[in-house]
Formats: sequence, structure tokens, C-alpha cells
Amino acid sequence: MNWDWSAVGDFMPYFWDGLLVTLQALALGSLISFSLGLVWALLMRTPTRWVQWPVGVVTEFVRNTPLLVQLFFLFYVLPEWGLTMSAMATGTLAIGLHYSTYTMQVYRAGIEAVPAGQWEAATALNLPRVRTWRAVILPQAVRRVVPALGNYVISMLKDTPLLMTVTVLEMLGRARLFSQEHFRFTEPVTVIGVAFIVISSLASVLLRTLERRLVR
Repeated sequence: MNWDWSAVGDFMPYFWDGLLVTLQALALGSLISFSLGLVWALLMRTPTRWVQWPVGVVTEFVRNTPLLVQLFFLFYVLPEWGLTMSAMATGTLAIGLHYSTYTMQVYRAGIEAVPAGQWEAATALNLPRVRTWRAVILPQAVRRVVPALGNYVISMLKDTPLLMTVTVLEMLGRARLFSQEHFRFTEPVTVIGVAFIVISSLASVLLRTLERRLVR
């Protein structure tokens, strides 16, 4: 393999730009998926069928269609209906919406794992329903599901290269751009691969540390 260290040095400005975009997309996508996933989970617990049924249909549809198809739909189809967003907004919304259907199941499992005695105690104290959720149920449920939510953060990180298909130049997009301009492919792709391994490993260590602290 003809490895050129000077090509690595030339690629680094591209890499840092791509890393910043990747982390931005990951942070915004995680925020959307965690927030929307909790909304889906709470709506699915409502006793009203006309709320449960459409939420179930939407989340099943999103979960069972590829993220790439959803990206293309949001970026290429919605503008024909007059709904236009920037490439970055489209990418982060697609990632957040897609993974919210998975975090929904995580939240549901966490809520169902809260002992029944906690619900009974809140009822005995005559706590309002909103306060019961905010002060009693959700704090216990979220603590239980943090490790699983963290795993989806890593999955979202590994899916950020798909944003390149809608013109978002994240790390892999920057590597492709550099390769086209300098006709060097080995160095930028290798650097990107190592970067994903390092970021995923650091995230895993942080998640294990957080999990140990929450268990105490």
C-alpha cells in the first residue's frame, strides 16, 4: 500500500470541518430522538384509542422503512409540496425521527419497569398526574434506560455518513471531497475509519461510567 503521510496532513483541515458537522448532526439528532421518543411513549400510554392508533401506525412505518429512504423523502419530495429545509436540518430531523421510534420502546420498557408500588404511593398521596410523572415515574424510568439510550447514540453516529447523500459534508463527505480533489483515497478513508472507532470507544467508556454512577 502506497501510504503518503503528507496526504494525511493535507486532509486534516477537511477532517476537522467534517468532524464538527458530524458532532453537530449527532447532538441535534440525539436531542430530537430522545425528546420525540419520550413523547411517543407517553402518547402510547394514553387510554384513548384515537391517540394510540395513529401514533402506533406512524412509529411502525418510520421504524420499518430505511433511514436512507426517509432522508431522500424529506430532502427531495417535501420541497415539491412547498416544505423546504436546509440539508443539515433535513439530515438531523431524519436521524432524530427515525431513532425516536426506537427510543420510544426504550422509554416504554423503563416506565413499565417502575414498581407498581410507586404508582400506588403517588395515588395515596393524591399527587396530580403531571407531578406523578415528573417527580416520581420519569426520574426512575430514565435512570433505568440511560445505557440503552446511549447505545442508540453510537448507532446514530455510525449512520451520520448517510447525510452525505443529501449534500451534508460530514466526515465521510469531506473525505470523498478530498479524494476527488487530490486523487488519494486510502489516507482519508483510513483516517475516517479510525475516527469513528475512537469516538465510539470514548462514548462507550462514558456510558459505562454513567451507568455505574446511576446504579449507586
